[in-house]
Amino acid sequence: MSQIGAPRGRTCSRSPRSRTLRSVATLTSAFLAVTVLAGCSSGDDADEAPAAAQDNAPTARDQVADGGTVRWAVDALPTTFNTFQADADGTTSRVAGAVLPSLYTLDERGRPRLNPDYLESAQVVETEPKQVVLYKLHQQAVWSDGREIGAPDFVAQWRALSGRDTAYWTARNSGYERIEKIERGKNDLEVRVTFSKPYADWQSLFTPLYPKQVMGSPASFNDGARTTLKATAGPFLLKGVDRENGNVTLTRNPRWWGAPVKLDSLVLKAVPRADRADALAAGTLDLAEIDRSTAERIALALRDARAGRSGAQAALAHGPGSAITPSKALRSWALAHGSDEEKAEEVQAARKENQQAIAAYASAQDTLATYVVRKSLEPAYTQLSLNGESGPLADERVRRAVARAINRQELAESVLKPLGLPASPPGSHLALAGQAAYADSSDALGDQDTKEARALLADAGWVPGGAARKPAGTKAGSEAEKKAGEKAGEKAGEKAGEKKDADKDAKKDAEKKNADAASDEGLYIVGDDKPGERRAVPAPVIGANGPESGTHILAPAPAAARQSAALLARAEALDTGTGSGARAAQPAARTDKGVAGAYAPRGTAAPATVPEAAKALGKDGKPLSLRFVLPSGPGSESLRAVGDRIVRMLDAVGIRTEVTKVSDDSFFKDHVASGDYDLALYSWPASAFPATDARPIFAKPEPASDGSLLVEQNYSRVGTDRIDQLFDQAAGTLDEEEARELVRQADARIWAAAGSIPLYQRPQLVAAKADLVNAGAWGLAGPRYQDIGFKKAETTKGTERNR
Repeated sequence: MSQIGAPRGRTCSRSPRSRTLRSVATLTSAFLAVTVLAGCSSGDDADEAPAAAQDNAPTARDQVADGGTVRWAVDALPTTFNTFQADADGTTSRVAGAVLPSLYTLDERGRPRLNPDYLESAQVVETEPKQVVLYKLHQQAVWSDGREIGAPDFVAQWRALSGRDTAYWTARNSGYERIEKIERGKNDLEVRVTFSKPYADWQSLFTPLYPKQVMGSPASFNDGARTTLKATAGPFLLKGVDRENGNVTLTRNPRWWGAPVKLDSLVLKAVPRADRADALAAGTLDLAEIDRSTAERIALALRDARAGRSGAQAALAHGPGSAITPSKALRSWALAHGSDEEKAEEVQAARKENQQAIAAYASAQDTLATYVVRKSLEPAYTQLSLNGESGPLADERVRRAVARAINRQELAESVLKPLGLPASPPGSHLALAGQAAYADSSDALGDQDTKEARALLADAGWVPGGAARKPAGTKAGSEAEKKAGEKAGEKAGEKAGEKKDADKDAKKDAEKKNADAASDEGLYIVGDDKPGERRAVPAPVIGANGPESGTHILAPAPAAARQSAALLARAEALDTGTGSGARAAQPAARTDKGVAGAYAPRGTAAPATVPEAAKALGKDGKPLSLRFVLPSGPGSESLRAVGDRIVRMLDAVGIRTEVTKVSDDSFFKDHVASGDYDLALYSWPASAFPATDARPIFAKPEPASDGSLLVEQNYSRVGTDRIDQLFDQAAGTLDEEEARELVRQADARIWAAAGSIPLYQRPQLVAAKADLVNAGAWGLAGPRYQDIGFKKAETTKGTERNR
């Protein structure tokens, strides 16, 4: 992944906007529009932004032994082998990558590259009157049943994913809906695809490509590919699924026409992340993504081995036997052989248990020393999401204040530096360093600045002691409150009518203004929608927060619901694993700081200092407090540690947080997706096609006829018309440089809206057998399955490896 250094060499002219953003006045003025319109990054050409190096033991094929089996850990067995269904997961994609055609693959910089195993060429051959792409297929490319890969497969996949036939239960169809027709070219090896309107990301289509037997009918699409695949065309075949033992077995494809496959078989083993350290110690895996603690244990075993220490010696040095001193050993022996039979029996049992623990630890350390840890950065970033639905974060000044209070560099270093990985925070929401569209646009918001954060909060009305102040004009005493309550019901209808009229007037005024001349520029904050303007059937409710809870739930559009589920699953897998076996929710309370003078002797006067209530920020009698939701599962320790740091950073500017830890299986569906949070940490995977794939994540929420909002995957509920327009323009231009510049402009506006704050790229740690090559931490790229294998022994070159 990335070194994430500041990119250099951009040709876009620089404006003084990054400096003018230092003052709150310019943040809330038309200068923000200048910032966003400029579309320039703080760096230069993205082509020079380095990506973190791959760490996968690259080895020439002639140095890789023929034969053997690799046991590769996955989170769970796949529920489907159809990657276009909502419940497809990482294992689905891994199987598809090994057994199905990928017309384009990603290189080490995360950029699409034509796959010569399937294509001789693919290019836009016409742009007028319509875009036409001509694919020339590899002459030997065939399905496992012997049939040639050809136009019928392209046609079947297009019809299944175009969205025109709702009988197909598709999770995503981006790009396929733009296709007008698909035809056979001059011969069976040519496929002509005509688009109804230009589509920049055409290279994202038909990967993976399924046979017409899978895509040809709704029945085969919906159910036929869930447990098996009727035909495949990759270096491996799907041999079978053993659900009892949790294995998916892939074997060599005898019809494979490309470079010969090195391994005999790949076995994907379902091993939860929490169990992988034990599985590695038992020697039952050859390749597995791991957490930091497991990586540290392997590193310790390797240090012992290099120092000539056996596992037994290691157990006495730092394992279960490390606490046994000579005096303790002597005393234990004496008690075990003493006259007190009951005590002797007890000590003997304890000694036996300790000896077993020492032996197990010694064996585990000896086994772990046969692995190495390969590391890079994942094609994904962790972000802080700020929910703009309602409350203080509905005010863009408060969102920006939160962003300016956070030291992203410190957070990135806390996660990545101990692992020896590049620790610069991402400068883009839409691309990672090394990718073509990457540019650091974070100066559209600004760096960490405590003074500026406080100024923004003050400008929004949040001031020290504000929680103790009543709104202007409020009378003291219960009588005033009683009268206010009596008047509330009388004026409710009147105020609703007045607000509706005022909103209409405001809307007319806003339409007269240039959208780019002010900071709102079409900004849509959930909760600012006008009452009474939308009526219809209530929107579906996500999770437990139904209508009875009093929580207003926002749901994705029906057409995007399955895509939302798929994206949620991808994000959930990044941060919380599969969710199975997750711990019960553990609501967390902030530490009670006590009250001034509470612990002084009776009669002691309280200190002459400002009370805590006055120091905390407030507005109109309400304290500034944000609900911070975090997952509580065993795989989320790093996320919670980052959350603790964020809490302290916000506390320094007067923003209080209420941290709530919830079970992994409810974190996304019941909190993030439903909007039941103010702040949340979760990750999004990166894409080589941001104009297509990132649009639903940052799309402006659209009002529905029932009074709810259709948010797609924009769980921060913050978006603008202009961002949507830039995405559409980027997807619709065939000029690659123009498309990249439009994506960069969209990213600058996303930064300015402050609904999502990228913090760091996720670390990628992979345990691999020391002699396993062409496998490990691939970073932005994907595996080349036919090259994975075991390195030939130096003394037995030319012999095959049997495992």
